[in-house]
Amino acid sequence: QVQLVESGGGLVQAGGSLRLSCAPSGRTFSSYAMGWFRQAPGKEREFVAAISWNGGSTYYTDSVKGRFTISRDNAKNTVYLQMNSLKPEDTAVYYCAAGSNTATLPTGVWGQGTQVTVSS
Repeated sequence: QVQLVESGGGLVQAGGSLRLSCAPSGRTFSSYAMGWFRQAPGKEREFVAAISWNGGSTYYTDSVKGRFTISRDNAKNTVYLQMNSLKPEDTAVYYCAAGSNTATLPTGVWGQGTQVTVSS
């Protein structure tokens, strides 16, 4: 069964950085769009960032623009989310998703999530 496995979450102080990784198991996703979503306690899951299959296009929610960077290494079959200048409001479970294009990410393949906690 195809799975996406996230890693790199943890506890960090406000202003710090973390890099999340997402690697699929069971198949390659080099021809798929990839994205990151997050869900904070008591809130709905929200879009964070997405990248096209070849990395040529990237998209971000306004609250992370200038602080987060999504990238991919298709040779390693891995997608990254570099998170800088973290804020307490970034605390959430972060999920990786894959889809045939960025519009289909919400209904594509999802990982189990990795917890990111930012302390003030």
